[in-house]
This record gives sequence, C-alpha cells and structure tokens, in this order.
Amino acid sequence: MEKEQEEKEINATAESQENQVEELEKQDDTVQMDIEQEEGVGEIESELADAKDKYLRLYSEFENFRRRTSKERVDLISTANKDLMADLLPVLDDLERAMAADSEGGEAFREGIVLIQQKLVKSLEQKGLTKMEVKKGDKFDDENHEAITQIPSEEELEGKVVDVVEAGYTLGEKIVRFAKVVVGAKQ
Repeated sequence: MEKEQEEKEINATAESQENQVEELEKQDDTVQMDIEQEEGVGEIESELADAKDKYLRLYSEFENFRRRTSKERVDLISTANKDLMADLLPVLDDLERAMAADSEGGEAFREGIVLIQQKLVKSLEQKGLTKMEVKKGDKFDDENHEAITQIPSEEELEGKVVDVVEAGYTLGEKIVRFAKVVVGAKQ
C-alpha cells in the first residue's frame, strides 16, 4: 500500500510537473508571439521612417528645383535684352569718340551727335543698362574691370586704374561688358 501511495504521489507530482511544463510552453509561445509582433512592428516602423525620409528628401529637392527655376526665370526676363545691348554698345562708343574729337562739321554737327547720343543713352537706360562708374585712381577690380595693359606709374597709382579705354556696363546686376582699363604698374 505504501508503494501504491508512493506511486500515486509520484504520478501526481509528475502530472503537476507536466502541467507546469505545459503552462511554461504556453507562456513561451505567448512571449514568442509578442516578440514576433514587436519585431513586425519594428520593421513597419523602420519602413515608415525610411518612407518619411524619402518623402522629405524628395520634397526638399522639389523646393530647391522650384526656387532655382524661379530665379532663372527672373534672371532670363531681366537680361533678355543682353545681346541687343551688347550690339548697341559699339555705336555708343563711336558716338562718344566722335564727340571727343574736334570735328570740322561745326557746332550743328556736334549738337546732332549730342542729341543722338542722349537719345541712345536714354533708350538703353530705360531697358536697364547702366554705365559703370570707373575713374582714374580707382582700385583695379578684376570682377568689374578688364586690364588691357599695364604702364609704369607713380607709386600712388600702382595697382590702380590709370586710364579708362572703354566704359563698362551692367544690365540689372549682370555685367554686359567689363570696363577696359589701363592699370598702373611698379616702375
């Protein structure tokens, strides 16, 4: 009887342990499912983050493109007459040279030339062309001036404009023609 009792206790203990193992396996399955779900959520969150990043980059790229094309459009409109202006500049130069020369055509000739020059200058200014203010003694600036030659000069004119051969012009903020100047050099 004691053996039977012991067998019953052993069987009861074994059943109890089997039940505990089953419960632990159920808990393990539940934990495993939770982990798999969390991993799935983590993957979805990382995919969402990647999609947001791609969207922000695309949006930024589009905004940059929009700003750039808008600026280019404004520049194109403001400098649309650049070629025309460049073609008319030699005429303006010739008129200035004619006015500077002593002509034997008399005062009437000079007045006619002056009127033509004034009319041409007024037309070009209305289109946005402006003459660069460059004079003797200004510091040479390679962004606005074109040095055609250097001549030995006094110490105070070294690296400065000695003479302006042709005036420079801008159309809006863009340079149509650089001022052609003679630059002073060390003796």
